[in-house]
Amino acid sequence: MKMIIAIIQPSRLDSVRDELYKAEVNLMTVSEVLGHGRQKGVTEIYRGTKEMGNFLRKLRLEIAVNDSFVQPCVDAILKGAKTGETGDGKIFILPLEECVRIRTGERGRQAIG
Repeated sequence: MKMIIAIIQPSRLDSVRDELYKAEVNLMTVSEVLGHGRQKGVTEIYRGTKEMGNFLRKLRLEIAVNDSFVQPCVDAILKGAKTGETGDGKIFILPLEECVRIRTGERGRQAIG
């Protein structure tokens, strides 16, 4: 089991979500976050408003997957998020020690779905 964390541009969410659905990855959590990478200090337009400064608006996707879905999930995020411009984001793949479905008490692979 792995936890995939992706930081993407807000404008790419629909595209990433559509690609994940095609890869049969349906369970994800999305959070609004602030941060910067190499593009710090660069002006970005977000929802029609110019934003400038140290931190830019991004989205953080957290997706728990079984091992067989890691590569399809990463490929889907890459396909949906990539614009070729600085600030496209990052993908982190972490080991996931355990998962528990609260409703049923299922653990491990079965709890992820």
